[in-house]
Amino acid sequence: MSVYLDASVLLPTLVDEPGSEAVEHFLARVDDGLVISEFAAAEVASGMSRLVRTRLIAGDVAARRLSIFDAWRADETQAVDIEGSDVRAASAIVRRFELMLRAPDALHIAVCRRLDARLATLDVRLAGAASKLGVMIAPI
Repeated sequence: MSVYLDASVLLPTLVDEPGSEAVEHFLARVDDGLVISEFAAAEVASGMSRLVRTRLIAGDVAARRLSIFDAWRADETQAVDIEGSDVRAASAIVRRFELMLRAPDALHIAVCRRLDARLATLDVRLAGAASKLGVMIAPI
C-alpha cells in the first residue's frame, strides 16, 4: 500500500522544525511507494513562500531547497494529480462538521481514499479525521 505525504510531513524535510528528525527517520524506514499530490507540492511551495515573506529564510535559500525537493520528488515519489472527484469528495467531507476540517485537509483525505493509500501527516486533527473516514495512517 502506498503512503501519501502531506505538506506537514514534506516541509520539515526542507527546514528545521520540531518534526524534522521524526520525518527523516520515517522516510528512511518506509518501504512502500511514496505519493505526493500536485496540491501537496503546491502547499510546500506556499509554506516556503510564507517563510520568505516573514523573513525566516532568504529567497535564494528557499529556491535552492525547493529545487532539491523537486529533484527528490521526481526521483523517489509518484506524482498524483487532483481530480474533480477528489474535490467533490472533499466538499462532502468538510460538510461533516464534527470533523472540523478545512478544505485542503479534506482534499488530502479524498486523494488517499481514491488511491487506497495510507496517510502520513503530522497534523493530529487531520489524522484523527482520516481515521474516522477509514483512511489508514502511516505512523511517524
